[in-house]
Amino acid sequence: MPESTPNPSEIKETMHPRNRHRMGYDFKALTKAVPKLRPFVTVNQYDNQTINFANPDAVKMLNRALLKQHYHIDYWDIPAGYLCPPIPGRADYIHYVADLLATTNNAVIRKGKKVRVLDIGVGANCVYPIIGHQEYGWSFVGVDIDEEALQSAKGIIDGNEDLKNAIELRLQKHRADIFLFAIKPGERFDLTICNPPFHASIKEAAEGSRRKWNNLGLKAGKEKEPVLNFGGQNAELWYPGGEAAFLKQMAAQSTHFGKQCLWFTTLVSKKENLRILYNALQKAGATDVQTINMSQGQKVSRIMAWTFLSAEDRQNWKDR
Repeated sequence: MPESTPNPSEIKETMHPRNRHRMGYDFKALTKAVPKLRPFVTVNQYDNQTINFANPDAVKMLNRALLKQHYHIDYWDIPAGYLCPPIPGRADYIHYVADLLATTNNAVIRKGKKVRVLDIGVGANCVYPIIGHQEYGWSFVGVDIDEEALQSAKGIIDGNEDLKNAIELRLQKHRADIFLFAIKPGERFDLTICNPPFHASIKEAAEGSRRKWNNLGLKAGKEKEPVLNFGGQNAELWYPGGEAAFLKQMAAQSTHFGKQCLWFTTLVSKKENLRILYNALQKAGATDVQTINMSQGQKVSRIMAWTFLSAEDRQNWKDR
């Protein structure tokens, strides 16, 4: 994530052109939007304003300010320990899938509540639905296996008039399933989105936390376990078999809903898993598979998108 106040040399040209965060963080505007951010703002060695990204409280307050300044969100909070995602990266995902939808709409971005999006693993933060609705007016169904996370997301929705009647939340009671029991009979979605868990075990997730601390120039003492600056509960960070197993399960289950969803999409954090998912989708009978590359500074990620509809059915989708 960018760490300095905006100036011409700090433009994040690798971000999507419509991403509101391409110019970096304007801390003057952010602290005006949320004054409680001000105590966390410092000046780095390059004489630019920044925060300590190893401090979960600072990161959460930054997110609150970003959502207030750019997306007019009056209330946003998450319980301790839950995933506090980087807003610019989440925005990139939304803008790229908006472009994907435009491919079957004469290159025109589709807006409004008739565009329905299923967020698999909406989490306590509810960030994808917030950005998708505030940018494009889309309606969302957010699914999660964690009841506390859904209660948090509900609090965010209830605390913002703009989000009411735009986001529905559903508990996935079947922990091994992804689309099954999440999509109702006869229900249609223009998009599904997902940020999969990427570790294979709790131990692997803890090791990832330690690496994150080391990258930030910190060390965790024996008296204190390392905590990722963006948090993350077990269900958010790991899945038996890791990201590859989750993606294969996603590909297999998506076949049951090929006529009910225009585009299935997911983030893929590990490059080696692209081939695994692609092979699984070919086996499943996907008619089109696309890889969309994203970059936020040094962080590179990808969106994999697929459909089971013919080109003709895709073009006629919104008219059905």
